[in-house]
Amino acid sequence: MASPRGATTNPRVLTGANVVLPTGTVQNGRLCVDGTRITGTAPAGARTVDVSGHWLVPGFVDLHNHGGGGASFSGTAEEILTAVRTHREHGTTTLVASTVTDAMDVLARQAGLLSELAEQGEIAGIHFEGPFISPCRKGAHSEALLRDPEPAEVRKLIDAARGQARMLTLAAELPGGIDSVRLLAEHGVIAAIGHTDATYEQTVEAVDAGATVATHLFNAMPALGHRAPGPVAALLEDERVTVELINDGTHLHPAALELAFHHAGADRVAFITDAMDAAGIGDGRYMLGPLEVEVSEGVARLVEGGSIAGSTLTLDRAFKRAVTVDRLPVEDAVKALSANPARLLGLSDRIGSLEPGKDADLVLLDAGFDVKGVMRRGEWVVAPQLG
Repeated sequence: MASPRGATTNPRVLTGANVVLPTGTVQNGRLCVDGTRITGTAPAGARTVDVSGHWLVPGFVDLHNHGGGGASFSGTAEEILTAVRTHREHGTTTLVASTVTDAMDVLARQAGLLSELAEQGEIAGIHFEGPFISPCRKGAHSEALLRDPEPAEVRKLIDAARGQARMLTLAAELPGGIDSVRLLAEHGVIAAIGHTDATYEQTVEAVDAGATVATHLFNAMPALGHRAPGPVAALLEDERVTVELINDGTHLHPAALELAFHHAGADRVAFITDAMDAAGIGDGRYMLGPLEVEVSEGVARLVEGGSIAGSTLTLDRAFKRAVTVDRLPVEDAVKALSANPARLLGLSDRIGSLEPGKDADLVLLDAGFDVKGVMRRGEWVVAPQLG
């Protein structure tokens, strides 16, 4: 018998784990898998896998990721797949590939390559971070290549992505910014506010125009002020906005993360990696687009200027930190790592939770919240390590 997607069914029942469901955690629970899907009942002939003492959570969904495993999403198809595999091994079963500021023709060519891999199901689409960002808040982006977000220019990247553009980060206060937010919303592309020097009022206008995501909240934007609250306050207070957070212990103080969860609530936070090539590899020198990066003790900074340059984070580390350091409930961490980003991508019918009929994307964690197995569409990416 073949599964709906043509794979051998290979039915299995995982038993004994703490299974995190949308309704809460089931202790000593079980999860049934048949082919590529989760099922509500044990299929005939199912093999039982005892995972007692472990946690079963949905596969992680990363909205914002530039690479890993020594490879970049600005590279060749082989390099892109190396980065994808690296993050899958750390529990990220769905990933949106992020570009970094470059010349428009370079970005258009890269979008063409990434769109092919999205069509093949290797990635969940493309996120353009730059070049439509503020030179005042450029972070690890080349200032010489920045541009104003004129709608005609934004449209070039949307078209180059051939229907696979999922998100575009822009500074809406720049000329053309608000019109481009409207353009993105009309085309079903997430307009994300980030690398911005916007005022509170300008940010409110952008959200009213259709922006729905805060790109790595707090980072690359004005700090929250009591007379000039800036974009942070506007993005936190609006229920239409989901805020990205980089939970690596470097980008955010724990109190900032707590502030975001308190004001936005667990349903409006998405943990991201903003990872660059060094994720899953280690210290050394790397390239982020046209800029050279030095990674020391796991922190990536530009060689010239010292600005933080993405992260070396993987989402399993973000999850473990959330529940062990930040003391978030496991259920809230699952929302931030799986359910919320899946909803933003319009994929909640397939991924983001452990429910019958959805893809069998899951992460097996031990009692200390370290990865001991990863399944994607019913196939083990990392076979269970139960010893």
